[in-house]
Amino acid sequence: MSSIFNALPGIEVPVGGISRSLASMWADTAAAGGPAPAVDDVKATQVNLVLHLGFGTSAEEAQAQFQVALRFSVRYPSRVVVLCPLAEGADETEFRAKIYGECFLGKAKGDTRCVEFVMLSYPLTARQYLENQVSVCLSTDLPLYYWAHHFTSLSRLKDYQYLLQQSKRVIIDSAHVPTSALTHDWPRPEAVRDLAQARLLPVRQSLGQFLSAFAPGLLVDGLRGFSVVHAPALGAEARVLVGWVKERLAACGASEKNLRAEQKAFPEGASGSFEIAFDYSNEQRFRWRGDLAKGEACIEAAYGCEKITMPSAISLLSPEVALAEAMFY
Repeated sequence: MSSIFNALPGIEVPVGGISRSLASMWADTAAAGGPAPAVDDVKATQVNLVLHLGFGTSAEEAQAQFQVALRFSVRYPSRVVVLCPLAEGADETEFRAKIYGECFLGKAKGDTRCVEFVMLSYPLTARQYLENQVSVCLSTDLPLYYWAHHFTSLSRLKDYQYLLQQSKRVIIDSAHVPTSALTHDWPRPEAVRDLAQARLLPVRQSLGQFLSAFAPGLLVDGLRGFSVVHAPALGAEARVLVGWVKERLAACGASEKNLRAEQKAFPEGASGSFEIAFDYSNEQRFRWRGDLAKGEACIEAAYGCEKITMPSAISLLSPEVALAEAMFY
């Protein structure tokens, strides 16, 4: 994990001087003519975000998630603390810190949005001191959000009770966590949000808007079950779709025995991203297929005497917008 810390941008500073170093960084940027907040605005952030890079994170992934947090902060100015734990047996035995800051000029005059990053590398033997170090790095009186990325062990995550208990939202991505995370006994389950579900917001909205045009009873009349087929890399998103379709059909009055669901991947070489098909015992029909690579989808449906074939667009939320969706909604 030291390679992850080293791969992230920023200036290495003494751990005990992070606040002074951030102030000095902005002063140096302003002196060089770069965009920097006024002294009173350095703390004018909206949220605290802790990005915890688990042991499953590669250096390339770490850089990508850093950029997601940076783009997120263009819209929501943030203090971001990035945790880079060292694996057991690592040579390093002390905390290390980096700082990074960037300002973005908005459309309106005087609209300067700034983000501050603090990267912390630490051995697991020093984990007991982490909460104190993190609390020093955060902006006071602002909501805290915890994004646990690509962790490999729930037992390790249990060590971070301060973040799990105090955060307004705990963000995971079911595409990059153990499957047991979905049924894990979280300290505050109501705070946990899945980025895979957030990414699917445009898909859920498109399907929901179409199906809402029909009476709920008509949608479940003769229903025997449904299937979700997906590209191999989209298993987490397909799992979310299965749960969402079940929930919506149950709300329409479908009984548990009529909500038999099948999830499987497309055969090797097949094109497409998703396909959802309802299985009816009568003449009714619903089939939706979407291809993210092409941005195209098509619905084929027959309810009552109405037969419909309708093309539509398909997309997932961008990573930074999905992060905002998971955090705030």
